[in-house]
Amino acid sequence: MDKPTVTTHITPQGVATVTLDRPEKHNAFDDVVIAQLREAFGALARNDAVRAVVLASAGRNFSAGADLGWMQRMARYDHAHNLADARALAGMLQALYELPQPTLARVQGAAFGGAVGLVSCCDMAVASVDASFALSEVRLGLVPATISPYVIRAIGERAARRYFTTAERFGAQQALRLGLVSEVVETAQLDAAVKQLVDALLDNGPVAVRAAKQLVAEVAGRSIDAALIEHTCERIAALRVSPEGQEGLGAFLEKRRPQWHV
Repeated sequence: MDKPTVTTHITPQGVATVTLDRPEKHNAFDDVVIAQLREAFGALARNDAVRAVVLASAGRNFSAGADLGWMQRMARYDHAHNLADARALAGMLQALYELPQPTLARVQGAAFGGAVGLVSCCDMAVASVDASFALSEVRLGLVPATISPYVIRAIGERAARRYFTTAERFGAQQALRLGLVSEVVETAQLDAAVKQLVDALLDNGPVAVRAAKQLVAEVAGRSIDAALIEHTCERIAALRVSPEGQEGLGAFLEKRRPQWHV
């Protein structure tokens, strides 16, 4: 039996780590990896016990992007097969972006092409100082089409115009300035920085954390009108009277840890 290229580990505290496990291929992805990632994200979305998701990879590099063999196969496909292949990648990215739990990318080494899309789909990302990024599709006569909605949201239209067209490689500090990653740390501190963010998430109400992530999706880009204001009022009122809201407020007033604290 072939070794799985994607593994998922869930701790008793509800932290799921999805790991790209093709270090010999620099974690490049193909149709098999895409399908396994889609399956992993789907299972996590249905698992209410999972409170946070870390996207990681084995070896020196986060991901070199598309696998060479996969690219060779795609070059021989007709339009219909290429469209189906692109839809599979787009579906996987959407599944990651829409996970109800907060998501965190752990980035080391190279993160090229579609790997930038994976990072962009996550809610936050921590990169090592040696991390480097590139949207190099135009060098092959292609464009970063399926990842573009997420990358543009992450780094903005102006920066996307530059890096989509120049295919320049840029480092972790530039990724931080662009908003692609949340923090840059020494390589030896990467796991500690990821743990610090995960611990911060676990301190909070599990239902509230999911609701807070959903709130951003519901509010971002909308006009601040009466309908939106009423929606936000309904949101907070419902959570205040919910079991978790009552427990959180009670714990605060009684100066004790809430029941969800691990």
